[in-house]
Order: sequence, then structure tokens, then C-alpha cells
Amino acid sequence: MSSSAPIGVFDSGLGGISVVREIRREMPHERIVFFGDSAHAPYGTKTPEEVRDLSFHIVDDLVAQGAKAIVIACNTATSAAAAELREHYDLPIIGMEPALKVACDRGHGERQHVIVAATPLTLREHKFAALMHRFESEHTIHPQPCPELVRIVEHGELDDDDLVMRTLHRYFDGYDLDTIDSVVLGCTHFIFYRDYFRELLPDSVEIIDGNAGTVHHLDVVLESLGALASEDAQGGVTLTNSDTSPRVATLARELLDTGGEDARIPAK
Repeated sequence: MSSSAPIGVFDSGLGGISVVREIRREMPHERIVFFGDSAHAPYGTKTPEEVRDLSFHIVDDLVAQGAKAIVIACNTATSAAAAELREHYDLPIIGMEPALKVACDRGHGERQHVIVAATPLTLREHKFAALMHRFESEHTIHPQPCPELVRIVEHGELDDDDLVMRTLHRYFDGYDLDTIDSVVLGCTHFIFYRDYFRELLPDSVEIIDGNAGTVHHLDVVLESLGALASEDAQGGVTLTNSDTSPRVATLARELLDTGGEDARIPAK
């Protein structure tokens, strides 16, 4: 069995394109429809109710386009809306959470010192509190909200080295980084800062994100349902966004960095 239906992916803005890139790399035969809600970004400073309403509207549209599964490529939307979305829709809903377990397991029983960089709402929600509770007795965990990192991506300012490094120093200079074992990137926008984090952090500090684990889970779920695309299928990516400006369309293409012609942005 196989399915040529697309995988629907959505995010509060452009950060979820980092997940789309991982899906395309690991599942090249799949068609992907991505929706970024940049007109309403950031989600991390909204109320859970606002994020749930926005998420339902987006998933309604992706389901109407025939999506066979939905990936919530946003830790904030997962925290606020995943449970309700799964109750409402009869298709796989794959969410994300900060990869704290991966960070803690690296110690093989030794206490780990971990910074979790995420949006304010992700860190405030019950889902993260429950996750942190599982590990905080045996590990030292530092939740670090970094809302400005979302704005920089959405405004296309990732190439402004001075701005990015000033912002990172503002968030992280309060830590003795030589005592930190890992930094968890708990927002898909933050994946685009990996090189900057590498410059900021000592070589001994591991940088961890949840994208690979999320995509592996998606692959396993679709395989179990017989819903993977056939190996001779032509995969591709369609990028859509609630902000239909040429600036956002160009930025989305750059972040996807296709180097080819398998991505298209529909005319509005």
C-alpha cells in the first residue's frame, strides 16, 4: 500500500521550514504542503486559546487539501493545541516538544546541565512543565525564553551577524557556559541559528533539536498505516503563508534552500 496524498506541515511562521527540509531529506518521495502563519507570528507571546484557534483554522485548510497527516512544526502550537487537534481529526497529528530527554540521556546516568531555549508560551505551558518534571530531580534544567530569535527569522535578519550575536549574548551571558552540557533548541525557528550557537558555545556543549526525531516518528506512523508515498513518486514542496508579501515568499524560498525546482510558491 502507498499514498500519494501530501503531508501537511504548519508553523507559527517560517521556522517550520527547518522541519520541511528534514522531511524532504529523509522522505524524498513525499509531497509536502507547508503553511507558515507569519501574519500572526509570533505564537510564543499569545494566549493558548489564541494559538488553538489559529491552529484549528490552519488544519481545517490542510485537511481540505487532502493531507494524509499533519506535522505541527511548532513547539508552541503543539503545547497549546495538539491534544485538541487529535481529538477532532481522524488522521495522524505529529507534534513536537523540546528534545529534553535526548539531552538528559546523553549523560548515561550522570547529572546533566541543560539549557532549553524556547518561546515564552512553550515554557509556560503544562506540557513542558510535565516534561521538565520527569527530569529535573536528576538533572539541572534551565528554561530560557528567547522570543527575539523568532522575530529575527521572520524579519529576514539572520544574516545580520552583529544583531544575532548581541541577542544571543543577552540571553546566554548569564550562564557559566563551561558548566553546561547541552542546549536544546526548543523552537523550530532556532534551528536556523545552529552555526551562531556553535560560535557562542564552548565546543563541549552539544546543540540538540527535535527535528530528526519528529520526522522519524512521522515516517514510522505513515509506514504503519501503509500511507508512505511509493518509491517512484515525485516528491516536492509547496510553500504557502498567511503573509502573502513578496518579501516573505522570497525569504521562505531562501530558508528552504532547495537548490532545485521541487519547491513552488503558489501565486496569490
